[in-house]
Order: sequence, then structure tokens, then C-alpha cells
Amino acid sequence: MTKLIIQIPCFNEAETLPATLADLPNQVPGFDQIEVLVIDDGSSDNTAAVAREQGVDHLLVLPRNTGLANAFSVGLQHALGLGADVVVNTDGDNQYPGRYIPDLVQPILAGEAEMVVGDRQIGTIQHFSATKRLLQRIGSWVVRWASSTDVPDTTSGFRAFSRESALRLTIYSDYTYTLETIIQAGKRNIAITSVPITTNEVRRRSRLIRNIPAYILISAVTIVRIFLMYEALRVFLGLSLIPLLAGTFLLGRFGYFILSGEGSGHIQSLVIAAILMVLGFLTILLGLLADLIAQNRRMNEDILYRVRKSEIGRHS
Repeated sequence: MTKLIIQIPCFNEAETLPATLADLPNQVPGFDQIEVLVIDDGSSDNTAAVAREQGVDHLLVLPRNTGLANAFSVGLQHALGLGADVVVNTDGDNQYPGRYIPDLVQPILAGEAEMVVGDRQIGTIQHFSATKRLLQRIGSWVVRWASSTDVPDTTSGFRAFSRESALRLTIYSDYTYTLETIIQAGKRNIAITSVPITTNEVRRRSRLIRNIPAYILISAVTIVRIFLMYEALRVFLGLSLIPLLAGTFLLGRFGYFILSGEGSGHIQSLVIAAILMVLGFLTILLGLLADLIAQNRRMNEDILYRVRKSEIGRHS
């Protein structure tokens, strides 16, 4: 029996949830079972009651609002515990048409990918402003560079995960999972691809992008944070080159004046060069320390993966 679980993290989605559920397919080629899991992330409306009325297969109610990233992560692990072979994540606002779910899971069924992202083709979305389209393109380019992947729409929440990839993902962000999971997939050699989709008519404003400058700042911090987790030594070595090269230049400059017999008037170059060289070496040491911490975290992630796999195996 091959099981597909469609998970829907929700926060105050009582109005849009019925349309989202009605849009989901009853059958998907390649699966014997399709079940729906709704994660109510501490909603203050009657989202949970609506989910029950709509007859969802599984309802997970969190006592307080913990944020989209946590709701997604909790739902993903719960779906695995329910025996999911593939997990599809979609939003409760009915942004993503359910008819694309067969397309979304096909690369996983074909063994071509372990994680699939629905590409909304940002340039074709009419309700996105020119500024938002530009920011999405820039953000996606940065994530592609940081993750060494070629996913065109990195902020899309319409995704499919194989059982193995879901077991390996660990969410650290409190804000959103979209950028972090792609960077993790790239750094952990999880095969990732995308499929083109369209979107439904917008029913409400985004709750993540209420303030564009704040969204840019939080996204940038998330990208840097996750990138440093995997490439700390590379980053710190790059940063160390700035003071080291500057110090080397000033040291060479002082040496030139010494050979010219004018060194006594340029002792400040030697002092500044020494400070910069020490700063450069300290940055390298910080990089080595950060790399050791990163290696330890990776070992902890491997242990967590094995624990998850063992626990799910006992319950399946």
C-alpha cells in the first residue's frame, strides 16, 4: 500500500479551508491511499471545527500559534508517523490548485527527485506587484546560489517530499521553512526539482509579507544563518582575506620605505598591518571553530535522522 498524505498548515483559515479541501484530488496515480492532515497552528477562529466538519482524516491542533515553520515541521513528522510514503504540503488559503498534485509527486514516483517544488512562474502572477516580483527573483537567485540548486521559485510552499527526504530535513527557522529546506536539500545532497504550476485567485493578503523591508531582513538573516551552518569555514576564510590582504599590502608598503631609507616615517603602516594580520588570523580561527560546531551539528542531524527512522519504523 502506497500512501500519500496532503498536509495543510493553517492559522485562522476557517473561511478558505473548505475551498482548499474541496480542490484536493480523491485519487492520484501511483497511490493506494490519500489522506489529509490539517495542522491548526493555534488559530483564534474555528479552523479546527471547520476541519472536523469537512471530514479531514487527521487533525493536529497546536495549543498556541508557533509560526508557519514549526507548524510545517510538526506536520511533516506527524505525517511520517502516520505512514506517509510521500507528503505534499499546501496552504490553507487555496492559493495552490489541487489538480497539480499528480504533477508534483510524479518526479518522486519516477525516482527522479526526493523533493519537488511547485514553480508559480512569478512573472505571470498578475496580483504580484513589480516590486514583489523583483524581490522574489532576487531572493530565489540568492537561495539558488547558496544551495547550489536550480529551483526557480524558492518561496513556493506547494511541495512534495519523499519519506526519506522528510526524515532528513530539520527546520531551525521560526519564520518560514521555504528557503531553509531548499538550502538544506542542496547541502545534504537531496535530489530536488520543480514543476510549473499556476495559482488560484488571491483570497487574502499574505501573512508572511506584511512589511517588505522586514520580510527582506528576516529572509536575508535566514539565508545567512543556514548557509553558515553548512559553509562556515568557507565564509570565514573569505572574510579573513580582507584584513590579510590589506595587512600584506601595508607591510609591503612599509618594507618598500625601509629599503628606500624612509622607514622611520612610516611606522604607523607597520602597526596597522600587524593589527590587520592578527584580525585576519583570528577570523580564520573563528572559521575553524565554526566548522567544528557545524560538523558536530551534522552528526547530531544524522543521529536525529536515525532516531526518527527508528521511531517511525516501530509505529508503522
